Amino acid sequence: MKDIEIAQKILLEKNKTLVIVKNKEVIFSSEEKGIKPMYNAVKQLESKLAGASLADRVIGKAAAMLAVYANIKEMHTVLISKGGKVVLDESKIIYTYEKCVPYIKNRNKNDLCPIEKISQSISNTADLINEIEIFLGELED
Repeated sequence: MKDIEIAQKILLEKNKTLVIVKNKEVIFSSEEKGIKPMYNAVKQLESKLAGASLADRVIGKAAAMLAVYANIKEMHTVLISKGGKVVLDESKIIYTYEKCVPYIKNRNKNDLCPIEKISQSISNTADLINEIEIFLGELED
């Protein structure tokens, strides 16, 4: 079984939101929602993510930028935004998805996801990471 197949299987069977597999071994998984799991994976594992495969429930532009930054090899998502798709189309990441939407909605489904909003005006990943840190810090206050 390929890494991406392992990641997809665990995502569905174990009800995870993000699963990252490298060399047939799960190196990261989470049940948390939002950008936090992807952000944590990038911050904790850094260069270990290069060449890994990931399965995620939702990929917006920010998550796609983080995947490119981490040199992810292959990914699958249930839901992707058009912004996320544009980022991945410009990368070397092999990806598949089940449904593409104009944008990722917030949890109340009445506006854009806050991170999707932030990422719309950002093209530099270092700036994006900084903005995510600020956002997550505000959530914890």
